[in-house]
Amino acid sequence: MIEHYQAHAVRQLDQVRRRLLDDETIAHEEKVFSIFEPHPRWMVKGKAGVPVELGLPVCILEDQYQFILHHKILWQGSDVKVAVPMVAATQARFSDLQMVSFDKGFDSPDNRRRLDQMLALNALPGKGKLSKKNQSREQAAEFVVARKQHPAVESAVNNLENRGLDRVRSHGALGFARMVSLSILAANVHRVGLLLQRAKRGRIRRQKKARLRVAWCKSVALGLLPIPSVRERG
Repeated sequence: MIEHYQAHAVRQLDQVRRRLLDDETIAHEEKVFSIFEPHPRWMVKGKAGVPVELGLPVCILEDQYQFILHHKILWQGSDVKVAVPMVAATQARFSDLQMVSFDKGFDSPDNRRRLDQMLALNALPGKGKLSKKNQSREQAAEFVVARKQHPAVESAVNNLENRGLDRVRSHGALGFARMVSLSILAANVHRVGLLLQRAKRGRIRRQKKARLRVAWCKSVALGLLPIPSVRERG
């Protein structure tokens, strides 16, 4: 155990010397923000009140029924590096996946080209000022429809935060990965429960209407209710 912290001390001393004495910029991949949990990254959120966070980005792919089909923890690298592998891994398990909508952070010319080959509809918006070709592409009806459905993924992110990912208390990289998987499992199981509950409520409503209809017909047959007349409307 002591050797583990000695290695951290040697690394920190080396980085201090390089930064202060040699005026060297330390690469982000070399930085460690916690000697107890060395896996978190410094993430620039760009949101009001929360400009930065310590943690790990998790990329998720959710279907139209709000089930999370695949996820990937970004231990290193950026969104651009995972777009194609995410789609490929998901298609390996769900071969009918033909349309995916992305955030702008996934955009790159190579990603756009490769995803166009993999998908019937690649709803990947471009960064910055768009060319006329890309403007035409993003104004297409099917692209607009796909982008309008995209904000639903924010609901999935909030759902995962409510199921343990807002503040992960498990220790170590393995504990973090386990918590991510369990949170996604919990979210999918909860979704199954909601669908079953909705189906049960619909079945109860239909049964209630059927009972009322039978009771009404019996009342009419026994003369307890008048026979309804049909009025012609002009």
